[in-house]
Amino acid sequence: MKGFIHSIESCGTVDGPGLRYVVFTQGCVLRCQYCHNADTWEIGKGKEMTVEEIITDLKTYLPFIEASGGGITVSGGEPLLQMDFLIELFKECKKIGIHTTIDSSGGCYTTENAFQQKLNELLLYTDLILLDLKHIDEKKHRKLTGKTNQHILQFAQLLSEKNVPIWIRHVLVPTVTDDPEDLHRLAAFIRTLNNVEKIEILPYHKLGVYKWKTLGLAYPLEGIEPPSEESIQMAQQILHGNEPSVPLT
Repeated sequence: MKGFIHSIESCGTVDGPGLRYVVFTQGCVLRCQYCHNADTWEIGKGKEMTVEEIITDLKTYLPFIEASGGGITVSGGEPLLQMDFLIELFKECKKIGIHTTIDSSGGCYTTENAFQQKLNELLLYTDLILLDLKHIDEKKHRKLTGKTNQHILQFAQLLSEKNVPIWIRHVLVPTVTDDPEDLHRLAAFIRTLNNVEKIEILPYHKLGVYKWKTLGLAYPLEGIEPPSEESIQMAQQILHGNEPSVPLT
């Protein structure tokens, strides 16, 4: 079983608990205006790697991963575009006791039976999902990502029904995703979910702009600066509401 891989980070610290072996898969259906991995968009490209190759490499970092309470995180791109590969990879991870995490936007989620069957199997071997909720407003989500958010919200609700632990992630972009009314709506949606372990505000940054330029793409958020600390604190307070059980990040 082979997957299309963009890159691997051996000791990630921001993609789940502990030190993470982070696999960035190739291919995505969303076109987020702030994407810092625009070079992962194209489907069917990237380096072909077998499950065995990844497990062999991962094992060399196992002492550090285990000591930190870490594991493996598969990010992207969109990992769920390669579920057959993920299933086999996570099966092997579970054989050696590795904590498994998927970083997903849910952008390719569908209620189609074949997809649901694969997803159900994958979730058997998945300990945590980092769920990127880009925007609660459907029209604004389309403008931001090129796609509707309806199936993404359905994905979040399914994970809640199945009680799969999730960390909610929201990228805070000035004038785009920081409207207080939208944040209150997002907070209300999050409160309908019973599986949220953490809510993370990810401040917008411009570190990926050079990739857009390298790819010959016009960067759509030209001129927008990262959010202020006050704006970040405001978003944190709104999204966390009065839920003391969800830690601030």
